[in-house]
Amino acid sequence: MSVDHLNELLLFCSLVLLIAVAAVRLSSRSGLPSLLIYLGIGIAIGQDGLGGVVFDNAELTQLLGYTALVVILAEGGLGTKWKEIRPALPRAVSLSTVGVAVSVGVTAAGAHYLAGLDWRQALLIGAVVSSTDAAAVFSVLRSVPLPARLTGVLEAESGLNDAPVVILVVAFSTAGPVEHWYLLLGEIALELAIGAALGLAIGWLGAYGLRHVALPASGLYPIAVMAIAVCAYAAGALAHGSGFLAVYLAAVVLGNAKLPHSPATRGFAEGLGWIGQIGMFVLLGLLVTPHNLLDDFVPALLIGMILTLVARPMSVFVALMPFRVPWPEKTLLSWAGLRGAVPIVLATIPMVSDVPGSDRVFNIVFVLVVVYTLIQGPTLPWLAKRLQLGDDEEAADLGIESAPLERLRGHLLSTSIGPASRMHGVEVGELRMPAGAAVTLVVRDNSSFVPSPSTVLRRGDELLVVATDPVRDAAERRLQAVSQGGKLAGWLGTGGSTGRWGHHHR
Repeated sequence: MSVDHLNELLLFCSLVLLIAVAAVRLSSRSGLPSLLIYLGIGIAIGQDGLGGVVFDNAELTQLLGYTALVVILAEGGLGTKWKEIRPALPRAVSLSTVGVAVSVGVTAAGAHYLAGLDWRQALLIGAVVSSTDAAAVFSVLRSVPLPARLTGVLEAESGLNDAPVVILVVAFSTAGPVEHWYLLLGEIALELAIGAALGLAIGWLGAYGLRHVALPASGLYPIAVMAIAVCAYAAGALAHGSGFLAVYLAAVVLGNAKLPHSPATRGFAEGLGWIGQIGMFVLLGLLVTPHNLLDDFVPALLIGMILTLVARPMSVFVALMPFRVPWPEKTLLSWAGLRGAVPIVLATIPMVSDVPGSDRVFNIVFVLVVVYTLIQGPTLPWLAKRLQLGDDEEAADLGIESAPLERLRGHLLSTSIGPASRMHGVEVGELRMPAGAAVTLVVRDNSSFVPSPSTVLRRGDELLVVATDPVRDAAERRLQAVSQGGKLAGWLGTGGSTGRWGHHHR
């Protein structure tokens, strides 16, 4: 590639990125997941579109798709609140194992007996479409906040079910007969155990190191966190475990470890996640040949109907049988099984493995994801309201920036009082900060001043709090408690014991 070709490529990629960024606004207004717009951009510049770009490299698409999925899972893990997913973890694990098995079996049976596919193709489609996508789910739920018990289940399920599904798709894509089911189950269990152990270990070691080593520049922390997450994926994969589970769990540990400059880290990871989504979907849109989709359109609609109306509800109800989950919540979880990035990327695995009929599998999955995302996406907020599962807007969690003061053995905490915070109207002295922590500066209306104990805090204020190392966590918990429970937080049960992500009692 010459320099001129490089310049043309950079111009083309930057224009595509700008168009994709502008399309996010259209996506948020229409309620449609942004993945559909990105796929549309890829199709528009492809061989059947205006750009006329011919691209048919399934292997490159799979490699870049895997890379993007690692970044997306890392970003999702960093934003996962442990306090929310911990109560939902048993249900999410059941959905990601028992639920996936039920979904694969029911969808494959429908694809074989009703759509006329042979068993290998049917099993591949059943496995590929059994993975839900967090980005697709939450992009349409931003307008309707759900209770934490539901968002925790959906978020944890989407992060955990990628791993067993990838193992199934690879197994079904191998040449020769599929192994006995009990051997396959043992392989899945072993790979998940290896991935989970390595992910948790690397995440804990990385968090320990970052908390005890003061880096010379704040911009190095986001790079280090993402490097640790990617290291977890690579270590898990090289150890013949589940790299996807490893990167997700490592990112969850890192995201909940209260690392220095954590808001900046989440912002950096979110930006990388957006780039990963945009690049992956545009590439998948380029890979598909629209005029070849017509022959597989009706089978895709039929299989999608089986998946949406039969397989997903059955998997939810069977997986959640041991738990006391009300039927409205089961109904919403059944309809919230949106497909997105993962199924289309996984559909390239049989193409790379030269499985007979793999092109048809890819086309069916592509049509299924697009059509049923168009149906489920806009109707999901409506269903949540009809089931009366929308949650009132609670006091927002405080975003607290932390910078280590190495020589002083202390921390500088920076936070702002948001519109929903109950810290508004509270005097500085009423914060009752632990000994060793103090509010040293208040920034208000573009001016700063040193507060007195009687200074009344207001919405929009930014606070700088200096805390010694032993009381750093206690100071942050106290700020969170007052933000959620007001100055009487200690008597309302919203004191330090609730932790960083606790909710006030009503």
